[in-house]
Amino acid sequence: MPNAVSPRHIMGVIVPSTNTTVEAEYNRLNVPGVSWHAGRIWIRNENLSDDASFEQFLVELREEISRALRDVLTCKPDRIVMGMSAETFWGGKDGNARFEAMIKEKIGGIPLVTGANACHAALQSFDARKIGVITPYQPVGDAQVRLFFEELGYKVHAVKGLACTSATNIADVTQEEVRAAFLEVDAPDVDALVQAGTNLAAMEAAANLEKELGKPVIAINVATAWQALRSAGIEDRITGHGSLLERF
Repeated sequence: MPNAVSPRHIMGVIVPSTNTTVEAEYNRLNVPGVSWHAGRIWIRNENLSDDASFEQFLVELREEISRALRDVLTCKPDRIVMGMSAETFWGGKDGNARFEAMIKEKIGGIPLVTGANACHAALQSFDARKIGVITPYQPVGDAQVRLFFEELGYKVHAVKGLACTSATNIADVTQEEVRAAFLEVDAPDVDALVQAGTNLAAMEAAANLEKELGKPVIAINVATAWQALRSAGIEDRITGHGSLLERF
């Protein structure tokens, strides 16, 4: 519900309690009259050191997500944005649909934006069909991201998982490491590069690499912010953070 501070839109953002990147990157966009307000999912154990630990992390996330939604709904947001990504890719296209249905049941008629669908919408805007993907995940997570995109009809050239060992140290990955990962999954016939994992700070590296490669490089936090804004009718062209926000 717009107010004196945020007369255009109030965004409710759901993030894991271990995430330190989403709010920082959204706030850098500096859209006048729009504010982003977090409901944090308590993560009891940040260990992501292997596939089993990664899957347990998602179990805890599912158990706590209702509490985070309950809390952020009290500020009466106009939209809910899922500032967490792995769960939105899990189970491929159908898994994403089930996840969205579960969240929508909890938030009523408030519009919802998820990372997986935002990346899909962004890739569609660029008419991309063959893609390279980077993630901070363990192999089990990479497989789910690949499955999601392949079930939507994309040809996935490669997925590079950085295999971060904890939910917090994802945010320690440097811009140089992000750039190197993107280059590893690129090829001359790849139409676009895309990143999953919202605690992986990729907005700056992606925008810079776009200029060098001459092709779309999509950071997931940019994609979710873009879809949230555009679906709310906010058409501001925002410069400096990649062509998605500048062109569409």
